Amino acid sequence: MTRRAARPLVVVLGVLAVVLLAVVLPAGPARAHVGGGAAGSDFAARVLAVEPALPGVAVRVLSFGDELEVVNPTATDVEVPGYSGEPYLRIGPDGVWRNAHSPATYINLDRFGRTPLPAHADPGAAPEWVQVSTGPGYVWHDHRTHWMSEGVLPPAVAADPTRGHLVSAWVVPMASGGVDVQVRGELTWSPPPPAWAVWPLYALMVLAPVAAALLSRGPRPLGVLMAVGGVAALYHAATTPEPATSVSSHAGALVSALLPGLLAAAVAAGGLLAARRGRSGPTALLAVVLGWLLLVQGLPDVDVLWTANVLASGPVLLTRAAVAVLVALGAGCVLGGLVATRRTRAPQPVG
Repeated sequence: MTRRAARPLVVVLGVLAVVLLAVVLPAGPARAHVGGGAAGSDFAARVLAVEPALPGVAVRVLSFGDELEVVNPTATDVEVPGYSGEPYLRIGPDGVWRNAHSPATYINLDRFGRTPLPAHADPGAAPEWVQVSTGPGYVWHDHRTHWMSEGVLPPAVAADPTRGHLVSAWVVPMASGGVDVQVRGELTWSPPPPAWAVWPLYALMVLAPVAAALLSRGPRPLGVLMAVGGVAALYHAATTPEPATSVSSHAGALVSALLPGLLAAAVAAGGLLAARRGRSGPTALLAVVLGWLLLVQGLPDVDVLWTANVLASGPVLLTRAAVAVLVALGAGCVLGGLVATRRTRAPQPVG
């Protein structure tokens, strides 16, 4: 294809790129992993036991212990007391009700419990129940399940940050049908991966598309690197963790999290096809578009590169590798695509 013949295709692809970025950029960074928040942490919490068991009721910790979720589709309410033993939550078949007089209602609004208490917050006052959800599930910050000191490590961790530690064994009391229930769990800390072992690989991924654009005689090497980015985008999308059951639009949350990965894979496929056909201009343009899409998908999760635990349904190592490709190779595709575009536009010597 001649340069003149390729120009209409480049214009069409450019318009498509603008449309894709306009759709993805507003939603992508906030929802690259379902629910937002941190994608990685050195802390991790888990539920060990619910005693006695509550058949049909699901209890789990989310976001490395920052939140606790209870889903109760049964006919019997699950009651959760506040920190002073006062009524706090009722979760059951008629939705979720929260006591406006419970101090926990306001303390739990903030990750570190810094919300000022209003004058009517009194654990001794009669409950004032306010419905906060019509569904049978609820998620809240329960400060017994996570580390509360911002910017300060637990003493055992500070004394020896080279190995894992049990930070706390926690208990959250509940009740169901007049029976007291204890949710038991633990909070742990693990050392992050060593930076010296992986950062040189990230640098190579940034430089690889630039080198392909500068040194290759054709667009195929750049197309192959784009395919690698597309595979990483698909894997990252496929291992996106399930959103909280209490999310109002479960399907909508999943779609918004998966969309950037699917778009990136489609652009990568187009770039590889253009490269195989020797079309340098479209390949370069699509490399820039793909780079932006990979960055949109990867940057919100970049903290998994230096934390021990990650939010994903796949192995930690593969999740970390996928995000590294999204961020490092994404930046490289933007730079490499720009370099390749300049080379394509450069006048060819007449010989």
